[in-house]
Amino acid sequence: MDGKSKMQAEKHLTGTLVLSVFTAVLGFFQYGYSLGVINAPQKVIEAHYGRMLGAIPMVRHATNTSRDNATITVTIPGTEAWGSSEGTLAPSAGFEDPTVSPHILTMYWSLSVSMFAVGGMVSSFTVGWIGDRLGRVKAMLVVNVLSIAGNLLMGLAKMGPSHILIIAGRAITGLYCGLSSGLVPMYVSEVSPTALRGALGTLHQLAIVTGILISQVLGLDFLLGNDELWPLLLGLSGVAALLQFFLLLLCPESPRYLYIKLGKVEEAKKSLKRLRGNCDPMKEIAEMEKEKQEAASEKRVSIGQLFSSSKYRQAVIVALMVQISQQFSGINAIFYYSTNIFERAGVGQPVYATIGVGVVNTVFTVISVFLVEKAGRRSLFLAGLMGMLISAVAMTVGLVLLSQFAWMSYVSMVAIFLFVIFFEVGPGPIPWFIVAELFSQGPRPAAIAVAGFCNWACNFIVGMCFQYIADLCGPYVFVVFAVLLLVFFLFAYLKVPETKGKSFEEIAAAFRRKKLPAKSMTELEDLRGGEEGCRRKR
Repeated sequence: MDGKSKMQAEKHLTGTLVLSVFTAVLGFFQYGYSLGVINAPQKVIEAHYGRMLGAIPMVRHATNTSRDNATITVTIPGTEAWGSSEGTLAPSAGFEDPTVSPHILTMYWSLSVSMFAVGGMVSSFTVGWIGDRLGRVKAMLVVNVLSIAGNLLMGLAKMGPSHILIIAGRAITGLYCGLSSGLVPMYVSEVSPTALRGALGTLHQLAIVTGILISQVLGLDFLLGNDELWPLLLGLSGVAALLQFFLLLLCPESPRYLYIKLGKVEEAKKSLKRLRGNCDPMKEIAEMEKEKQEAASEKRVSIGQLFSSSKYRQAVIVALMVQISQQFSGINAIFYYSTNIFERAGVGQPVYATIGVGVVNTVFTVISVFLVEKAGRRSLFLAGLMGMLISAVAMTVGLVLLSQFAWMSYVSMVAIFLFVIFFEVGPGPIPWFIVAELFSQGPRPAAIAVAGFCNWACNFIVGMCFQYIADLCGPYVFVVFAVLLLVFFLFAYLKVPETKGKSFEEIAAAFRRKKLPAKSMTELEDLRGGEEGCRRKR
């Protein structure tokens, strides 16, 4: 960010803008907390299921719900003697004649984890409708009821059929997160000035990793991750939902929504003045007018039209691919192997090392907030994918040679941290907000809904399929991710545009004028440069 842009950014960073963005991203904090919270208390919850249903809980394997909602199975050291290598358990004292098969318990636990993703997939398609129908702020207010209800069910799980209450609570919380993961980027991108849009957009990812880290810490057995307090641990996200509900009452509605969707010019000006302070709102009003005229000429864009219209095709493909690259990058595999690698490296308490990975997550997400406007979205996305690719190769070498050279465990440990660092620099935060930047007002709600569904669906696929791939490939599983990362890198190099400092209209115009898939990204950037030059001459 040059000196002039920095001065403009500081001028536009008002208290109301900070409050509005902070309040909105509390939705992503809840998302992150829900992703991470289910992992730590798994053994005690399974034991509770077993006692309640009269069956021996399946405790040889622990499900690790990682930062991106993938359900991953990890062997717990010290439980191998409880059954065969295939995971069959012998009944323990007090459960000599279990009335419910351990496989039923496994099913209940799998549902307890995966219903969160199912809820997100279902609700993500309604983001555009509810956002346009109620407005951005009112929509976030209304959907918070889902979060409060879901967390209440989980917090009261011991007072009823716990497996049903937890599954229902996770599903309802997933419905909330599916809606929130679309509404929050929509609102933040629309209230942010162009000079700050990228930096404020990365706060989505910061909120997610902060939620995961806090859930990991609170999930330690001497805090809330024990047999007495696990319902409180699961339902604690409801506190953030209540806080967000009351803070939203203080937040202005999106000026873009007021001006473009409702045609309320004066209310849009008032909202801009609250968000920008004493700055003259007419420049942004003029930009909105251009966007409104364009949206009027486009009419209302449905999800079907988004896919059938050739002028949106390039942007839709990019929007979906950045979501797919985030989920299929292998970040969940890193979280799967991290505990095992830390154990082999002689770490006495690998759970604390895993929390250390969470700290690295958070620190480098903060760093990305400052990098994204300086280096640009496209550059960071490419650098992150390439760094993850190199780390995946190093991880494969470390895992394959671990049995021959003990010091290879340290190579693997370093690769873990580097992989996480590169993920948080680019592929982690950027997909959350770049979709909102790729589309003008007309198709934006539909595009965000489709991208959100794609992200949730990929979460679910990774959670269902990763264990089979890991069992099949063993230590070579990262070769699969290295190949995928190479594909994602080449796609991003050829197709993903640089959106830093560009208005929504400029970005949309670039895609509209370059419909042919063979056109390179360099040509798109040249086009935008030409448009900027013409505008300066005028």
